[in-house]
Amino acid sequence: MAKTIQDFILNHIHTVAQMEALLFLHSHPRDRWVAAEMAKRLYATEREIVAALAELHRDGFLSEADGHYQFDASPERAERVAELAEAYRHQLIPITNLVHGKRRSINAFSDAFKLRKDR
Repeated sequence: MAKTIQDFILNHIHTVAQMEALLFLHSHPRDRWVAAEMAKRLYATEREIVAALAELHRDGFLSEADGHYQFDASPERAERVAELAEAYRHQLIPITNLVHGKRRSINAFSDAFKLRKDR
């Protein structure tokens, strides 16, 4: 997997649902979608997709109007998403492992700061 794709995932992708939503919208650039319909198509919960779309919108990958989302990234970001889509077609397992590993690392790090009551 190319370093640019790995860096892109580490900086912008937090869940597989988020990545799937981004790739789905990228593959349908002229269409506008609501979270509920995307959740059905992506076999994810609506809650997961709502959170994913909110993050992608905040990060500048999507436009949103009246609860409808559409792919709307700068040319540079659109190019990175196209590279991610191509890599994902050929390296599905390493890419999903990277996303899942990132989540586990974040959880382990945050767990280190939880206060625990001694028994």
